[in-house]
Formats: sequence, structure tokens, C-alpha cells
Amino acid sequence: MSEIAVQEHQAQTEAETTHPHHDRGLLAIGIFKLSKSVLFFCLGVGAFKLLHKDLGDVAMRLALILHRDPESRFVTLMMQQVDRIDAHRLREIGFATFAYSALALTEGIGLMKEKVWAEYLTTILTVMFLPWELFELARDPNMMRLGLLLANLVVLAYLLWLLRRKKQPVSP
Repeated sequence: MSEIAVQEHQAQTEAETTHPHHDRGLLAIGIFKLSKSVLFFCLGVGAFKLLHKDLGDVAMRLALILHRDPESRFVTLMMQQVDRIDAHRLREIGFATFAYSALALTEGIGLMKEKVWAEYLTTILTVMFLPWELFELARDPNMMRLGLLLANLVVLAYLLWLLRRKKQPVSP
């Protein structure tokens, strides 16, 4: 190798160690997981803020803010569902959303730091939630549920591909 080629190789190696390549797919999934963490944390806070409040009154005010007719079928159905939520159930919802938020936070940080354990954790959790997502989509099909399922399938496919690629020996 010529001296110039050696110097270029050393410069490239040095640049790679000072500016390591980051996997954009993991970064995107990590940001998605961190966003979910923030969303579920806010939902948990909201659930606890609703404790000791008249949920029927809160639901009716929300319907009016959304310009829904208080006599509509949607508002009537919402009011029936709200009547089934007591303080104990609201606490359960709050704790469950906080737990899910912590899990998504762990996944997001681990993926952004490109930790293999986070890739496995996210893969396992995504597989675990797929039956529930399929059930919900079959029970009440809508574009949001379909979009969520498709997003999770893309995440799963990418993580499986990445983990499989990492297991293969590097060819010279």
C-alpha cells in the first residue's frame, strides 16, 4: 500500500471512531418508543387527575368542547362506559399506563443507544402484543388500529432482520 493510501485509511478509521455510524432504523424506532412513553405518561397523569371527580360531568364537558350533540348515540354510549369506571378502576388504569410508559421509555433509550438487549426486548414485546392488536382490529376495524398493526409489523420485521444480520459472521 502506498503511503497516501495508508494515511487515507487511517483518516477514515479515525473518522469512524470519532463519529460512529448510527443505525437510523433503531433511532427511528427509539424515538417512536419515547413518544409512546410520553403519551402514556400523560394518560397516567390524566387518569390520576380524574380521581374524585364526576366522570360523567367531565365526559359531558368534553362532548360539548368537541361540538357533539349531548343526545347523540356517541355521547350516550360514552356516558354508559364512563359510568362503569370507579376510583379503583381509574387507579388501575393510571398505574398500568405508568408501567407501560416506563417500559416504552426503557425500550426507547436502549434502542437509541443501540443496545442488543433493547432490540430483543422490543422484539419480544412487539410479538406479545400482536395477538391483542389483531383481536382489537377484528373486534372493531378502523384505520388507526390497522395503521398501528402495520407499524408494529414493520418494526418487528426490521428488528428481526437486524438481529439476524448481527448473528451472521462478517465476511472479509
